[in-house]
Amino acid sequence: MTGRRRTPRTILQTFSRPVRATALYAGALAACASLTAGCGVIPGATGGSGDDPIKVMTWAPENTDATNKPGMPAMARAFGKWINSHGGINGRKLSILTCNDHNDSVGAAKCARWAASEDVVAVVGSYSQFGDSYLAPLESSGIPYIGGYGVTSEEFTGPMSYPVNGGQPALLAGLGRALAGTCGPVALVRPDSIAGDQLPALLDSGLKAGRHTAATDQLAAEDATEYSDQAAQALRSATKDVTRKGCVVPALGDRTDTFMDSFRRTRENYAAVRTATVLGSVDQTVINATGGASGPYEGAYITSWYPVASDARWDPMKKVINEEAFGDNRIDPADAGVQTTWIAYTVLRAVLEKIGGGEVSADTVRHTLDDGLEVSTGGLTPKLHWPYEGKLAGVGFPRLVNADVTLQVVKDGRLVAAKKTAGSGIDGITDMTDTLENADLD
Repeated sequence: MTGRRRTPRTILQTFSRPVRATALYAGALAACASLTAGCGVIPGATGGSGDDPIKVMTWAPENTDATNKPGMPAMARAFGKWINSHGGINGRKLSILTCNDHNDSVGAAKCARWAASEDVVAVVGSYSQFGDSYLAPLESSGIPYIGGYGVTSEEFTGPMSYPVNGGQPALLAGLGRALAGTCGPVALVRPDSIAGDQLPALLDSGLKAGRHTAATDQLAAEDATEYSDQAAQALRSATKDVTRKGCVVPALGDRTDTFMDSFRRTRENYAAVRTATVLGSVDQTVINATGGASGPYEGAYITSWYPVASDARWDPMKKVINEEAFGDNRIDPADAGVQTTWIAYTVLRAVLEKIGGGEVSADTVRHTLDDGLEVSTGGLTPKLHWPYEGKLAGVGFPRLVNADVTLQVVKDGRLVAAKKTAGSGIDGITDMTDTLENADLD
């Protein structure tokens, strides 16, 4: 995903340890069950009782030199204002606390400790690369983590994490399925690192499902300042079959832009190829910042978790933005972070409505989620619910409950729904669960 690759525990690093991940998950659940106070919940901590506002928190990095997601806390505040201006939930208002984790493990831990000190009932719709820093303080206080961005392994293993999308596993498997029917040779350019070692298996799981040969695995230094040699090698591999247009797939996180800059200069010497990548390496904000229609991503395939921003299913979110945050340029309805925050707060609203006039606390929010609540997101995702273990527990993702992906393409500088092509394997919203179940992640 995006962000600094030096993070010691990215989502990709846990894929080769599915048994360990599942065991840790089961152990944490057992530990929680043994605590009469609900896994460290402070007795009497309600997040607001009676007519007091219900406190929740959203965090994301802002004003840093790496990944920034200012639209996520801004979207959270807009949602809170909209709920409060329409009478609250069951007559109670929301108090939205926001925190900047500064893309730093210490900052992430500080945000989590602040959430605990404020007795928030949940952390909702947030982004941080440092799951090992923030989830432990949340779990010790019994605070559920609803709708993270899917950037860390802990979000798919932690018993108090309730993800709303399939993270990078679903995106890469979906990209492989999409490219299987449309590409000749596929060249994957990925980091030469332990984390990067897992990327080929995920992409190849989708290619294999579409009866395509495995991608060429092109390694690249994750801290390089230019990638001319790697671009040339990828282009040679992708153009070796003169009868079919090949595809180049850069998956270098925050270095994807650096690769694409080198790729744009190098590709003139080779036959035409198509480029493709996943949301997180590229999103609408990156496309805008790199020149839009005149930039290097024009024509690229990109897999996403959600429908394109122009889809009518996003109209309720846009209505809230227009009413409560009109003119706030931090909130781009096409940004996946903003979209994830909207979906996460949709989940929170459903939980609070289910609790009704009862006590609202981290404990009751968590138990409502664990007791089989199904949440409709208006078709943006399948109905969400979080069983004891999801179908993908066997491959190390016990909390991954939504493996849906969509295929998008950059056209005139905007991400739009890709037209279905014969054999692409992606038609509208497609579930990657079966594909991931058969992935060779050993």
